[in-house]
Amino acid sequence: MVFLVNLARVIFAPLVGEFITVFDVGEATAGAIATAVWFGSALPRLPAGWLLTRVPRHRVILGTGLVLTGASAFTATADTVLTLAAGALLMGLSSGVYFVAANPLVSELYPQDVGRAMGIHGMASQVAAVIAAPLVTLALVYSWRVAFVCIGVAAFVVTVALFVTARRTDLPTAGADDRDLLAGIKREWRLIVVGVVILGTTGFVWQGLFNFYELYMRTKGLSPAMAKNTLTVVFAAGVPAFFVSGRLADRLPHVPYLLGIVATFAACVFLLTTTTGFLALFVVTAAIGYVIHSLFPAMDTFLLDTMPDETRGSAYAAYSTGMMFSQAGGSGTVGTLVERGIAYDTVFAGFALCLVGIVAVLGALRLLGRLPGTAGGSVVADRLGERESDCD
Repeated sequence: MVFLVNLARVIFAPLVGEFITVFDVGEATAGAIATAVWFGSALPRLPAGWLLTRVPRHRVILGTGLVLTGASAFTATADTVLTLAAGALLMGLSSGVYFVAANPLVSELYPQDVGRAMGIHGMASQVAAVIAAPLVTLALVYSWRVAFVCIGVAAFVVTVALFVTARRTDLPTAGADDRDLLAGIKREWRLIVVGVVILGTTGFVWQGLFNFYELYMRTKGLSPAMAKNTLTVVFAAGVPAFFVSGRLADRLPHVPYLLGIVATFAACVFLLTTTTGFLALFVVTAAIGYVIHSLFPAMDTFLLDTMPDETRGSAYAAYSTGMMFSQAGGSGTVGTLVERGIAYDTVFAGFALCLVGIVAVLGALRLLGRLPGTAGGSVVADRLGERESDCD
């Protein structure tokens, strides 16, 4: 299921060039279509958090499968830019609800190995990103619509299989006490803000980069076919990254590890803007893919391993909502800047420098003990203090 919901999000990136041709639109409009799927992924996350205080997680996940089935069929029939954007929004809705429900469920299924479990779950998601460009290449032999038909049919089959599996499984009840969305958000607001700042800003850059990666690589002198397949490289590098980073997240201090990943990603993006030649671009592309995909399991492990059972679902939904809204505008922003005549190299170099600034600020706050999980600002310490007060 995670393979399909992520495929529904990333399938639009290798189709940007096709949409420009078929619908006769510019980069800004094509970027807005790609952005629509990510806004769609952001919109339902907080309502889904409220729903999870009343409905078991696995039932919500089953509902996302049905939504994805219908949304894929609708997108496959789109004949205008407006209907295509609406289809993208609907496909994003299914992924947004899925991740809010499924990530806490996965962490609760394996409470002793949260990082490993999130890494494996992320690897399945990442395989979808790897095959997105080859799938589009194959579909374009007939029509871009074939890709969405395939997603819809597969989503229906997997939803039925998941329904049968869930009926035969003893599912965890760790979130049974999470029944107040606002209380959960209030209790964990500092963790939520840190997560949104780190992943929201980095994700904004990543959204803008990967949705225009094919067109960007063409400006570097690569042929259209080679440029399209660089997306395969960037996503393929992420498959081992999820597994390795998940294991490391179980062993390393969370915040330093996260900031190290963001700083490395910024350095790689800046290096990309100065790189030319197929071999060099291939190496830097692989490095970017590995580093950025290391961030996702590390962040989920940090949050889901730190949040207690009674607030995990609610707080994670709030974080997920803020993080997605923060990053969703990346594609539209890049498309608009490029259409106004600013070079891709200039746009992405500026983004990289902004990320360096954010890492510097967060690093300074950590040294001062002002971030959750660090001395003087730790959520764990706060809870211990609350217990001592209760005992007094």
